[in-house]
Amino acid sequence: MPRLLIWTGIDAWRAEAATVELETGSLSAEGTQLGDEPVPYRLDYQLEVDGDWITRRLRAQARGADWTRELDLRHDGEGHWTAQAAQEGDVQLPSPGGGVAGVDGALDCDLGLCPLTNVMPVRRHALHLRPGEADFLMAWVSVPGLSLHPSRQRYEHVARRDDRCVVRYVGEHRSFVEELEVDHDGFVLLYPQLARRLL
Repeated sequence: MPRLLIWTGIDAWRAEAATVELETGSLSAEGTQLGDEPVPYRLDYQLEVDGDWITRRLRAQARGADWTRELDLRHDGEGHWTAQAAQEGDVQLPSPGGGVAGVDGALDCDLGLCPLTNVMPVRRHALHLRPGEADFLMAWVSVPGLSLHPSRQRYEHVARRDDRCVVRYVGEHRSFVEELEVDHDGFVLLYPQLARRLL
């Protein structure tokens, strides 16, 4: 049965809702995020994740006053990506898309400001269930600009607390470190400085 997940921003005014179909080792999701920084925007996305918790496709469209951005990011399941991007209107944001060579080898996408896309690395290594740690190269997508960048990250199991778990997120060169609370399925409940789940 589909789950509805809703988050509210902590660091800025932002809201996100995603309908998630969770199956053994895979998920599909559709979500909408609203925000007002760096410019007011609406982001709609569709995410497809295969049976090994590996991203297969991310489609995203961001729009605001007189502008739109689109990105179709596809993964062959073996670390090779393609990206198609389009834009209309004028807004002071980097161009959408970009070269995929820098993300070659990545298995996951990471949609900026989106707590949902933390679930793939957590679930693939069962970090919401047991001790462990893993390093990742992510295909990181900025929001709302939808530009593509490589991002090296680490996830570390910290502790289990009843029906939830604490997983530490470490950005490249430890430039950003936070302890995420996730539920029994690995979905973010609390991402300090980013979002808190309401439902």
